[in-house]
Amino acid sequence: MITTKSEQAYSNAQRLIPGGVNSPVRSFKSVGGVPRFILHAKGSKITDIDHNTYIDYISSWGPTILGHADDRVLDAINQTARNGLTFGAPTEQETHLAERVCKNFPSIDQLRLVNSGTEAVASAIRLARGYTQKTKIIKAIGGYHGHVDQLLVQAGSGVATLALPDSAGVPKSLAELTVLVPYNDLSAVETAFKKFGSDIAALLIEPIAGNMGVIPPVPGYLAGLRALCDHYNALLIFDEVITGFRVAPGGAQQLYNVRPDLTILGKIVGGGLPLAAYGGPQTIMRQLAPTGPVYQAGTLSGNPVAVAAGIATLEQLGKPGFYETLESRSAALAAGLSTAARDAHIPLTINRVGSMMTPFFTSGPVINYDDVLHSNKDRYNAFFHRMLNRGIYLAPSAFEALFVSFAHSDDDIRYTIDQARISFEE
Repeated sequence: MITTKSEQAYSNAQRLIPGGVNSPVRSFKSVGGVPRFILHAKGSKITDIDHNTYIDYISSWGPTILGHADDRVLDAINQTARNGLTFGAPTEQETHLAERVCKNFPSIDQLRLVNSGTEAVASAIRLARGYTQKTKIIKAIGGYHGHVDQLLVQAGSGVATLALPDSAGVPKSLAELTVLVPYNDLSAVETAFKKFGSDIAALLIEPIAGNMGVIPPVPGYLAGLRALCDHYNALLIFDEVITGFRVAPGGAQQLYNVRPDLTILGKIVGGGLPLAAYGGPQTIMRQLAPTGPVYQAGTLSGNPVAVAAGIATLEQLGKPGFYETLESRSAALAAGLSTAARDAHIPLTINRVGSMMTPFFTSGPVINYDDVLHSNKDRYNAFFHRMLNRGIYLAPSAFEALFVSFAHSDDDIRYTIDQARISFEE
């Protein structure tokens, strides 16, 4: 596969952009090699500047659930853009999008639109602190919730301890506002509450982990978190930036029938443009300015073009059979990959919920970050490059999710499985 133009583009970018990329995982640092610079995309395919075409399973890290450049979304964007790109004033469409979200998420009475998942997380944490008058946050080891200072942390010296900075530029005093616990370990959360309960404002969790690879909650885990938060008067915050509208119309909270106090949404809700949201019951949300004392604002919040893309996307998700079709294709892909690996005697565990999945090169179950770290990263890297050279674009990291879109055809799935079989055999 010729990649001369991408190699040159990467060299040029590194002179002007740190690492040549505007988000670290795009750099291929984890898997090695040169990132592909994309020229255009349509449906399930992306094409790089060397005119190599790939079946894309990154899906822009989740937003393009309809596929790339869906005509209905593009029409909504174009029509809205002709009326103006941004006003710094409210529009009726913001309310229409909020109505659609609230209809699908019964836990949300009101929401605030922002521009990114990171912004939504930071705002939700501030709101939780303002509402509870407490300061500490519990999060899971390996969970990523954006580049919020106090969340870029690593484990301390034991279970349920205060965190240490995991990034330069994060003061220790901020990191110590975060308590880390293993994912899927309810007893560790209980220990954390017993130790710090009087000062815990919220427990922040991905109800289905997606940023250490896909890890579903074990039975009873989410319900147990709900009960502990109720007991200690802390808010339960679900980070559904990835899972919202991905695993079900009402996200993971619908799938597992557990209602959080605050929900964070992103990716799909913006239809591929920068938009995110956080929401919950009126009693909490009315603490936000201008009705309450918790301040948060943004020049481009509720941008009309992004809102139009979000509405157009959610309209398609609401059509009969959408999620059933997505589930069928996703299940076929996971089953095909599992069979191909088994036939080649390659240990492989595929964690899947709906149209998001991760192939872990290990024979054992993967239920937390420690299990993720014990999977064979080198084998994933080899698999990644073999698939890339055969026109299959997977995440350039062993610890990320693979996404199936509605645009992926049965032929796409079959071709992917066929190329995986050859790659496994090699």
